[in-house]
Amino acid sequence: MTANASRRVLISRRGGRWLHVSAVCALILMLAGCRPHDFPQYPPNYREYAYVTNGDSGTVSVYDVVNMRLDRELPVGQHPVDVVASVQRNEVYVVNSGAPGGQGSVSVINTENNSVVAAIPVRRQPVAMALAPEGDLAYVANAGANSISVLDLKARREIAVIGAGEDPVALRVAPNGKTLVVANQKGNSVSLIDPVTRQVTNAFEGCSGAKDAVILPDSSKAFAACSAGRQIMAIALAKPDTHPAQPARVEAMLDVGRGPVQLALKPDGGELFVMNSLSDTISEVVTSTDDVGGAYLMGNGPVRGLVSADNSLLYVGNLRSQEVTVYAIDDGKRAGSIHVGDGPSALAFSAAGHLLFVVDAHSDDVAVVRTSSRSLFTMLPAGRAPNAIAVKAFKLPK
Repeated sequence: MTANASRRVLISRRGGRWLHVSAVCALILMLAGCRPHDFPQYPPNYREYAYVTNGDSGTVSVYDVVNMRLDRELPVGQHPVDVVASVQRNEVYVVNSGAPGGQGSVSVINTENNSVVAAIPVRRQPVAMALAPEGDLAYVANAGANSISVLDLKARREIAVIGAGEDPVALRVAPNGKTLVVANQKGNSVSLIDPVTRQVTNAFEGCSGAKDAVILPDSSKAFAACSAGRQIMAIALAKPDTHPAQPARVEAMLDVGRGPVQLALKPDGGELFVMNSLSDTISEVVTSTDDVGGAYLMGNGPVRGLVSADNSLLYVGNLRSQEVTVYAIDDGKRAGSIHVGDGPSALAFSAAGHLLFVVDAHSDDVAVVRTSSRSLFTMLPAGRAPNAIAVKAFKLPK
């Protein structure tokens, strides 16, 4: 039993009250065993926090991952809906959608002391954010303004606005930094933007209810989920350095299940998993050939998927249930389920991958799952209507 395994945890009661309990090894053994690798030994200057946005509270719940406890609840802007952690600096960015029809903002959290240090005004109803690879710029999708805000994170200000399609709700920056892919939900389209010129280079229509997008690690191809139908769009991105130069084009429209709302990409980029929310299935896509391998029953309302770092397991949050289901990728079959809170809708791994955090939208809590045993470790309280999560790990200067 390690010192890190003996800690205070929060255990949920069905009646809605939360109890602080001393987590001795007997309790951990009851929950499925006490293993050193479940709780790594951290150096004294190591910090790791999980940040969860609470849409109806106007706050962010901050969880101390090292000591497995709620650290604090930070007031941010009105109706926070997305959160992104910087790789280059010890900061986390929160997208605040704001009042209906009003201006939104991005709150900047200093993770070293977990305080809000800035608020950057953007346009109407921002809903999503993506960071440029170098970490100095951010792009915010303003659903209510049909635009993308470009933010200078060092100067803490908006420096440009790029027009997009109607109701941009998701965006991704290619790893090579040369393309910004935007899913326009009401516009039923996908926009491609050149981050250097800040101009729309392509607008591909025919993606009904475009909801999510992913880009392969080699920046060669993008996929968009067309949530109002049962297809995803495969887009071959431009290759200007080839001879002859190849423009971006729609490569294929792939048939999947009903209501595809989110795309989960394997870290190696070889396969893509589609969360088909209305058919209770996932679809598996081979990204190199655009082949759809089949649809697999997962749970009631799959809305979020997350693939383990070793590319072996897909964890699926099922919004209309209290379960996260597990899909074994190499075996091509469902490999069990984990009982969590009500309405699992957002997922994130700890930095070491030994824990999975599950945001439960309907029960206002966060389930902590041990990935080694695929079992529930504890439950932590959140604010009202939690909806997104990001994890940030770093070391303080000695």
